Amino acid sequence: MQLNAALLGMLFGGGAAAGFAPDAATALATFRRATAAGAEAKGIAQERRDPVTIRALDAFAKAVGSATSIDKALADPRVLTVLLPALGLADRTGQEALVRRALQSDPADPKGLAAQLGGVWKTAAATLRLHSDGLAKLKDPATVKLLGDGFLAYQYRRGLDEQGAGIADALYFRDKAAAVTDAYTILGDPVMRRVVTGALGLPDAIAVQSVEAQARAVSSRLDLDRLANPGEVQKLISRYLIARAGTGLGAGPLSLFA
Repeated sequence: MQLNAALLGMLFGGGAAAGFAPDAATALATFRRATAAGAEAKGIAQERRDPVTIRALDAFAKAVGSATSIDKALADPRVLTVLLPALGLADRTGQEALVRRALQSDPADPKGLAAQLGGVWKTAAATLRLHSDGLAKLKDPATVKLLGDGFLAYQYRRGLDEQGAGIADALYFRDKAAAVTDAYTILGDPVMRRVVTGALGLPDAIAVQSVEAQARAVSSRLDLDRLANPGEVQKLISRYLIARAGTGLGAGPLSLFA
């Protein structure tokens, strides 16, 4: 508890720790440990030995190897169990028809479905290259390994959420933040959207507004250029984790990086 209080004190000033819930302090401490040198590699190595993960990866490899068409592969639960989380699309479980259409679309075509759905879909389609290479690309051992590694990282990070709500989101955002060029990039990525709107205290009701209005709400409160600074990203992540812990810090709009 002393360590947790010290972390909060460093982030928000000497006397601020008393105002935060223990869950927030725990989440911040967990995030700090998770970002220590070698922590993720060690965690993924442990995940690689987990029986449930081993079965999922084995089933995935067998399903891909026996698939006779890309449509059948992308309709197979054994494939989707690994493929969707590995590509950042874990929240699309149950939307198989959309997955098949989007991942087989041309990511370079601005009128293609992946491009229209946003950055995560476009990146996923570009990674798989199903539009040009089809089933052969999915069966490529390099692709199977890439997706397996992505699934392992996903499983490891989701496990951290049991220690502190939002840790997986925070790690993802830390990795992606420097590449953000505009508010639309954030809004088009479910995880980045969750972190930024949570940290800024923007209400869920913002989703009913036009995407232009949402982009203005984000841009007016967040200097996107400063996301290239790891220290500023850390501040935003800390705000998000505290908000997720239900301390009330994320209840009202915050103007960060002013």
